[in-house]
Amino acid sequence: MSFYKERKLWNEKIETLSRDEIQALQLKRLKKQVAYNYHQSPFYRNKMDDVGIKPEDIGSFETFSKIPLMTKDEHRRAQQESIEKYGNPYTLMACAPKEKIVRINSTSGTTGMPTLYTLTQHDIDVVNEMHARKYWRAGIRPGDVMIQALSLSMFTGGLPLSQGIMHMGACVVPIGIEGGTKRVLDFIGLTSPVAIIATPSFGQYMIEKCPQLIGKDAKDLGLKWFFCAGEPGGGNPEVRKMLAQGFGAKVFDHTGGGHAFHGISCDEPPEQFSGMHFISEDHCLLELIDPNTKKSIKIEDDSTGEMVFTFLDWEGGPFMRYSLGDILQVSTKPCDCGMPGLRFRIIGRADDMLIIKGVNVYPEAVKTIVFKFRPKVTGFFRILLSKPGPLVEPPLNIQIEYDKSVPEADLPALEQKMLSMFKHEVRIAPQINWVPAETLPREMKKTSFIKIKGTNT
Repeated sequence: MSFYKERKLWNEKIETLSRDEIQALQLKRLKKQVAYNYHQSPFYRNKMDDVGIKPEDIGSFETFSKIPLMTKDEHRRAQQESIEKYGNPYTLMACAPKEKIVRINSTSGTTGMPTLYTLTQHDIDVVNEMHARKYWRAGIRPGDVMIQALSLSMFTGGLPLSQGIMHMGACVVPIGIEGGTKRVLDFIGLTSPVAIIATPSFGQYMIEKCPQLIGKDAKDLGLKWFFCAGEPGGGNPEVRKMLAQGFGAKVFDHTGGGHAFHGISCDEPPEQFSGMHFISEDHCLLELIDPNTKKSIKIEDDSTGEMVFTFLDWEGGPFMRYSLGDILQVSTKPCDCGMPGLRFRIIGRADDMLIIKGVNVYPEAVKTIVFKFRPKVTGFFRILLSKPGPLVEPPLNIQIEYDKSVPEADLPALEQKMLSMFKHEVRIAPQINWVPAETLPREMKKTSFIKIKGTNT
């Protein structure tokens, strides 16, 4: 066991490569991957032929960036066309023959038709490797028991996470949240895990409900790690403090399911957040683009832009110059934690951005302000829009729950303090609508903080 304690990285040979070494490996794999995609997939062949680019033209990252971007909508259209022509959703895009595809994962599908990930056994091995790298950095070791409290089903954070945990020798309890909060808590009592993987919203809900459901606080569950996944929040200092205090645990933000883009944050105090270390560069090429012009942005310290990624050394359904709409800020400076690699922060999603009198506002910025006023507020809130964004006619309407301990007479003074902070830190003057505690719905799965009036979303 001393060997496990001394080794800080799961794959020291790859994870300690210099920037020059990793970029050389990426370019070598990129050339091979582009040729593979072109010859194996009608979708990618047509995409490259339309702009007159052949695989042999890819001699640099700059040349590669001339291949048109791929979007989630385009992905879904290709799935639908494939269903209509071939009776399945992946023939047009998948590069591996049907007999080699052994697993299909999907996104949660909360914003429409789910997008599918097709994997061969080789791809599954890559995903398992990435999960092992993340949890090893956080301090998980063989023998540790981890509760997986995300949606299992086909979600990329379901089976892929379970297999990745097992791959590194830890023990997974894939209870999922489909069975409800009480069932998750029952299995925590039965299996004595040291870690839980859940959305920050579910963590917040557990802290609130533990005394009612099991007669003790969440910090008495014995959890030493809380891994945030599935939604923003794990990088928000206020959310991190809430989870750390509520569970008495270290809080890590991490991303990456059944695909090639993976990162995990540092072991640091909850009030700090240095970003997530990008641990899968040997299997994923990251680009940044301007979200409006779609032009490339050079990756250097503090670069901010829309994330574009390309899978490297991937067989099943390799994504190429795929844009999901996530806005990233990248850091290239060495991290104080001593761990190697680029770091990134997910600032928000391009499709979640709201524009109020020329000011760009993401729900996460609203969440930060609201959480600073806990425990006078519960932390639950909703942004109410009369129509879909991004343009919002001011003021921005926000429903916020106040705590049971706060008299209604105290709300005007609390509101003035909150409005002052919104003006100073976010540069907006919202309309705050107070609602009593437990008024707003509690979401166990991914939580949407924006609600359009007259709809269920």
